[in-house]
Amino acid sequence: MDMYFKHMGNENTGAAAELALSTAQERGIRNIVVASSSGATARLLENDKGIKVTMVSYAYGTGGDGKNQLSDEARAELEARGIRVLTTTHVLSGAERGISKVFGGINPVEVIAQSLRMLGQGTKVCVEVAVMALDAGCIPFGEPVIAVAGSSNGADTALIITPAHAAKIFDVKINEIICKPAYYK
Repeated sequence: MDMYFKHMGNENTGAAAELALSTAQERGIRNIVVASSSGATARLLENDKGIKVTMVSYAYGTGGDGKNQLSDEARAELEARGIRVLTTTHVLSGAERGISKVFGGINPVEVIAQSLRMLGQGTKVCVEVAVMALDAGCIPFGEPVIAVAGSSNGADTALIITPAHAAKIFDVKINEIICKPAYYK
């Protein structure tokens, strides 16, 4: 299978999950971090190989003030299955996007996010969720992890990343691209 998908989007979710799991097993990577709003992609990464899965959901307020797109029932079910669920402020948007909306212009973190999008939305989200998981103590410091994310719905990107804390964002290392969409138009 090519590591570059012909199209972006949900149609690649199963293949991206399989590639992430097989790469983790081959390389001895012990943690996978996945962006998921419903838990569907996270469930595809369940395994009996000792690989820990951390799901990063949308922050509260994304679906309206005080609301989260992940239901309490889905969160409980995922956690019962051994998937850690993290819900927190998005490190590459969060407060800076709020400042931009009020005052106009851009902020440095938004420049980082837009630069990562040059490699695709999934790449930006992979970096973001890996940093968020590290900052929350869900994954160990200094170890490569596999991050899985997508362009809108589902997953189409998987990267091996050694994340850094948000306070040292430029120390993040994208070690390898496992899969991502090719962008030709």
